[in-house]
Amino acid sequence: MNTTRLLLLAALAMGGSMQLAAQPADEGYELAWADEFNADGRLNPADWTYEHGFVRNEEAQWYQEDNAFCQDGLLIIEGRRERFKNPQYGRQQGWRNREYVDYTSACVTTNGRHAWTYGRFEICARIPAYTGCWPAIWTLGQNDRGRYGWPRNGEIDLMEFYQVQGRPHILANACWGGARSQWDATWSTRSVPMTHFLEKDPHWAQRFHVWRMDWTEEAISLYLDGELLNRIPLSETVNAQCDFFPEAGYNPFCHPHYLLLNLALGGQNGGSLAGTPFPCRYEIDYVRVYSKRKD
Repeated sequence: MNTTRLLLLAALAMGGSMQLAAQPADEGYELAWADEFNADGRLNPADWTYEHGFVRNEEAQWYQEDNAFCQDGLLIIEGRRERFKNPQYGRQQGWRNREYVDYTSACVTTNGRHAWTYGRFEICARIPAYTGCWPAIWTLGQNDRGRYGWPRNGEIDLMEFYQVQGRPHILANACWGGARSQWDATWSTRSVPMTHFLEKDPHWAQRFHVWRMDWTEEAISLYLDGELLNRIPLSETVNAQCDFFPEAGYNPFCHPHYLLLNLALGGQNGGSLAGTPFPCRYEIDYVRVYSKRKD
């Protein structure tokens, strides 16, 4: 039994809210793909790719491969305070064109490696619940030959942790294309204050938890430790028509999505990094994807 399994069992013995993943085979599921992160070192390139540089949301971190590694049965995504010259300085625009990098982290994805339509997704993780940290478990729809960029390709956020009006929250969301412009998104969002979880378990932030998505042809259901946070009927998620995109009837949640795991820092929702302890670690014990068994 590896270190992580011992930690999980210890958490249960202490009476915390942590729940081990249920065996979904009893509900007609079978394992389609998984990564248990049991081999120390870099991620398997047959399964994972990386984002690079300054990417989105005016975030403070520079994404690089070095900040993601496997150790003792965990995938560790590490946020660091480190300063170096931005190698893309002078070649980008806006907030990305910073002369120096002050923070680094990693975003790992299955883009170009694995994608799925429907199924059960389970991710067991311990998040850095600090102001300034913005960890996430999410999916994006594959860009179909350049036709469906964000948000019309669809986004599902199994988990986001960030500050809402200065208070930490756990979020469970999905978005698709709105009617006003190319970048207009229609959101279904559930934002739960951290106090909801801390009232149940004052040591919640020290424990591993299971985030789960059940994605069927009817709905997307997002859970945390078995508690339903958000349910999004697919009857409501058809992209709206707009002048930029006159095509009607495309539902991004009836098509393949790939998985992303990342630790953002600061930016539009992360909050101030002034008191954030560095290095900070986002630890993932496993990722498991199940499909419905074909009887």
